[in-house]
Amino acid sequence: MITNKMEKIRTYKGFDKDLRCRGFQYEVGKDYEENNIQLCKKGFHACESPMEVWDHYDMLDSRYCEVEQSGDLQREDNTTKICSSRIKIIAELKLSDIIKIGVEWILNKTSPKNVKAGNNSGDSAKIGSSGYSAKIGSSGDSAKIGSSGYSAKIGSSGYYAQIGSSGYYAQIGSSGDYAQIGSSGDSAKIGSSGYYAKIGSSGDYAQIGSSGYSAKIGSSGYYAKIGSSGYSAKIGSSGDSAKIGSSGYYAKIGSSGDYAQIGSSGYSAKIGSSGDYAQIDSTGEDCVICCAGNNSIAKAKVGSWITLSEWVYDTNKNRPIPKCVKTEYVDGERIKGDTWYKLVDGEFKEEK
Repeated sequence: MITNKMEKIRTYKGFDKDLRCRGFQYEVGKDYEENNIQLCKKGFHACESPMEVWDHYDMLDSRYCEVEQSGDLQREDNTTKICSSRIKIIAELKLSDIIKIGVEWILNKTSPKNVKAGNNSGDSAKIGSSGYSAKIGSSGDSAKIGSSGYSAKIGSSGYYAQIGSSGYYAQIGSSGDYAQIGSSGDSAKIGSSGYYAKIGSSGDYAQIGSSGYSAKIGSSGYYAKIGSSGYSAKIGSSGDSAKIGSSGYYAKIGSSGDYAQIGSSGYSAKIGSSGDYAQIDSTGEDCVICCAGNNSIAKAKVGSWITLSEWVYDTNKNRPIPKCVKTEYVDGERIKGDTWYKLVDGEFKEEK
């Protein structure tokens, strides 16, 4: 769909680790222009929904920016992807920023003022409530569901649902495919059994679970509990003391908070933590574990690889600096399988 050339749209874009996209190098603060654009083929592409960027860029291995699109504009049907002839790279964002802004975007789209209040079982239902203790349900496709009241219970079994809640203690569940679920309230419980769901929570103490394949789950609140049983899930958490578990194969799990507890039972998982005192337990075969934080411990099956880091305090720089980073192959003899290890004085030491 072609839109107004005078329109300027604030969107979100993903890049590789060098801030490139499709080989094109970008810089923050710069403007770029392209002629004769074609959606998905030529031009500058970005998404209005921050979490929809995860459909096109790896959650954990990418960089993100807030951008402004203008000039010739083409919109993709049934998504928020936009192709433009002009783009300005406004600012770089962290994963936690994408999660928080993504939750706010969903909450705005599904706010009671933007959707029709009441229950509905038909397709393309719009449901909203601003009252306390509301109960909201939809079995139709393409529903938009929103609640700003406390203690809401929200459920949807239809496809393509967008579900948002800003109230505390909300319980949110969706069994439909492609749902986008966001909650900014504390103590929310969020569950999705549909495939390709995007789930984001910026509130503390959230409990998030997904059993669908290829789910993308992000949490920026502290003490979150995140679980996924689907294959190829991408899970990211920026809060401290998070508990993350995945039983699917090929999962990618990343945590930047301290004291994280991460467990994975699927094969070929990639697990990384940048926080201190992390505990990473992998029972799947052929996995890669990386602990960038100090005093972290990890264990894995034979055939996997473990990277650990050791830090010391530098009085001249007045901050911790890395003393040693070491990678070992779990061969079952020198480095034992299913055994906790910590890096001490540059060597892997068993933790009792």
